[in-house]
Amino acid sequence: MSPLGPFAKAAQAADALTGGVIPGLPGAPVRTPLHRIGASTGPELWPAILGRLLTRQMWVELYGLPGYDLTLKGGRATGVAATPRDFRPIEGGHGRAVAGGRFVLAGTALDVEPGGDPWNRPSPSRAFAVELHAFTWLPALMAEGEAGAREALRLTLAWTDVFSRWSPFAWGPDILARRVFNLACAARKMAQVADDPQRERLLATLGAQGRQLLRPPGGKASQAERLVAAALVGAVLAGSPGDRIRKAALGRLGRALEQSVLADGAHASRAPEMGMELLLDLLTLDDGLSQRSEPTPQAVTGAIERLTKGLRVLALPDGRLASVQGGGPSTAARVAAARAHDSAETAAGEVGGITRIQSPLVTVITDVAAPARGAWSSAACAQPAAIEIVCGRDRLITSSGWTPRAADRQALRLTPAASTLTLGEQSVGEPLGGKKAELLGPRLVAPALHVTQDQRQGDGALWLEVEHDGWAGPFGLMHQRRLYLDQRLDELRAEERMFPQPNRKEIVRPIAAPYALRFHLEPGVQASLARDRRSILLRGGSGRGWWFRTDGPDVAIEPSVHIDDGLTRRSLQVVVRGSARTDNETKIRWKLSPAGASGDPT
Repeated sequence: MSPLGPFAKAAQAADALTGGVIPGLPGAPVRTPLHRIGASTGPELWPAILGRLLTRQMWVELYGLPGYDLTLKGGRATGVAATPRDFRPIEGGHGRAVAGGRFVLAGTALDVEPGGDPWNRPSPSRAFAVELHAFTWLPALMAEGEAGAREALRLTLAWTDVFSRWSPFAWGPDILARRVFNLACAARKMAQVADDPQRERLLATLGAQGRQLLRPPGGKASQAERLVAAALVGAVLAGSPGDRIRKAALGRLGRALEQSVLADGAHASRAPEMGMELLLDLLTLDDGLSQRSEPTPQAVTGAIERLTKGLRVLALPDGRLASVQGGGPSTAARVAAARAHDSAETAAGEVGGITRIQSPLVTVITDVAAPARGAWSSAACAQPAAIEIVCGRDRLITSSGWTPRAADRQALRLTPAASTLTLGEQSVGEPLGGKKAELLGPRLVAPALHVTQDQRQGDGALWLEVEHDGWAGPFGLMHQRRLYLDQRLDELRAEERMFPQPNRKEIVRPIAAPYALRFHLEPGVQASLARDRRSILLRGGSGRGWWFRTDGPDVAIEPSVHIDDGLTRRSLQVVVRGSARTDNETKIRWKLSPAGASGDPT
């Protein structure tokens, strides 16, 4: 038999599971801008591309060899030593649906006949298959008591019947890490309803998958998450097999956390949601180790402290997260769970290049740093100086909300998909595509972006200026966003300034560059254009009105889209259009203020 025979068979199974049509966006399509900056692969990527080409096939052939699964055996676990708590809230009703054979994942559904399973049939979409094999349904099913535990055990052993041998999709490092995490948290309850042969199979597959997490391939950007999941297996399995896995994972976890969690509490990807999810994983690991009466390593407790501190800045008054740089807003319940151990209040400040300024009623989030680069940029967005505004508890102005769960919506990572300024309908960067993305993931490719900021405070007001050179290459222009927040009036005033790049050596031909200043609205926010064509009344869920005013030459309310938990929703955007000369300065002013009792502009 060819050494690639098992791999080819597994690959065919994975193709079947991920086959089908990915649902499209209802209504108007999302169009990618016609022109982009940084579309070619930068020279710094070629070493990574060549390295991945050389190693990927090697691991595929090795793990596809007959008998490879025997190398994942590590002795017989004597039982379950801990029941780690996953602090994430459980969606009500989802477990009952799974117990009845209905899997609703990634916005699509699959119905299974009683006593059947979803493993040997095509999935409705790739996103569905990812969540299915990551066992994201397992926590909700386990919440259904003993009946849920029995069904979870049956589905897990059925998965093992089909996928006990390594395959490139089902055993992919990121899917594997989430499946192992969920299985480790559920292992004791499933073991309690199992007979002896079932219990042995359950613990054996958990140990084998935990050991695989300690092996390549993987990637720096998700290494901490994989090692946390492996360490959790080591905490759950009793006896020497668990001890060896736990020791190996914890020995490498410190270095991975040092790379993943920055000193100010930001995740190295700069995505707030990724930092919060890692925090939730670490809290679960800390709980599992404490149940074993084993001290939590200082590297873990230190990362928990830093991430907790960062979350105080990134959690907004509506209870959700700042939605920038590939991190979605998550849910208020999930954010509350991640902050339950922290008694401190949210506060203004800066975390990972995301700055928060606030007044009693207005909170402004501004992206004041360049996107992450290299391996950390697979979720990065080319949206410098993007803002998000929460008024009271209403999130009014936001971005497209793109996250990796919407992998088929890569255009929403470009500059026009955020509340910032765009020149010539271009983007200051774009994600990799095609074969390069298959090798390295959808990393963001862009010229080196230089972003500076200046903050001041005094006389009941806050000033924030952010400036970047993303438009210097094609247009020779700098973009400066000046924000002035009057804390007494809860009024935000701003000025967008485009001016020629100082000390530029190349000569830029004077042209009129069309600009679009966008303000994407949260789904559900109502927008009404006033008679003066310069004022727009915005109303969020609370019903309170806020006036947006500008001196821009052309103001319009246009359709937009927003990503919510991987699904696409319709929304609106306020767009200010005009033309800027590349040899002169152009300014656009705008203001957001509370509406009077009459609701009429003043």
